[in-house]
Amino acid sequence: MDRSSYKLYHKDQPDTRPLLETYFTQDPNSVFKDDSLTDPMEKFHNAFSKGQMTGNLLIDISGMPFIHHLYSACGFFKDIILMRLNEKCILEILKWKNDLTGAFFWGHAASRVVQLEGKGDESEAKELELKSAIKQVVKCEAETESLADLIGGQQADCVMTAWLLGTISENEEEYMKHMRKILDLLKPGGHLVMLSALNTSYYTCGEHRYNVFKYDENFVKKALTAEGMTVLQCDIIPRKSESDLIDYNGVLFLVALKQK
Repeated sequence: MDRSSYKLYHKDQPDTRPLLETYFTQDPNSVFKDDSLTDPMEKFHNAFSKGQMTGNLLIDISGMPFIHHLYSACGFFKDIILMRLNEKCILEILKWKNDLTGAFFWGHAASRVVQLEGKGDESEAKELELKSAIKQVVKCEAETESLADLIGGQQADCVMTAWLLGTISENEEEYMKHMRKILDLLKPGGHLVMLSALNTSYYTCGEHRYNVFKYDENFVKKALTAEGMTVLQCDIIPRKSESDLIDYNGVLFLVALKQK
């Protein structure tokens, strides 16, 4: 397919439900089950269970209407603010948070986390814990100069971002610009937790392909180091799925510290 026909996430705004049903479904036969859910959630659990990332505020600015990566984090922060670029993402999240008809089912993700925590069948309690912790779902734009201004200048003890930077960037300059804005949300001494699909040039949603800026783990580490961050953990989860819907070759899980 001609790359010039690829759409851009932040400009063309894909429909959220095909994204969820393709990449994050509860279907045990989903080809993306391990890559999108099982393996990343284990990484999040292991990172937060150390108890070193905690505080009053966690800000999550991610690329899709998913919340599964927040289950392991919610017990370590008083409040969570979600920031999304897509109005459809916000509506999808609010459907789930407010228990509205037609909300996407995330029970399989909650069950996975309580299994990792060794708490037995407490998935409903985990759902309630996360819903209670999420205090705001804020609309932002890729062009927004100061993301912190949208939330009264607040900075977070932890910032999480998953599958976002590559989807809203067309080149290295744009990637760095967006990264700096995300890092500005973080307090000195706070942690960045990042999940990225590596060496990706496109992903498919419905009948459309969307462009992704292609990069590897060395690019990410150098970019963060250049912005004064110290990379504490950088793991690559090898791709298990076999599908031409997306062309990544692995998933990057990274934790970095913002120096004081």
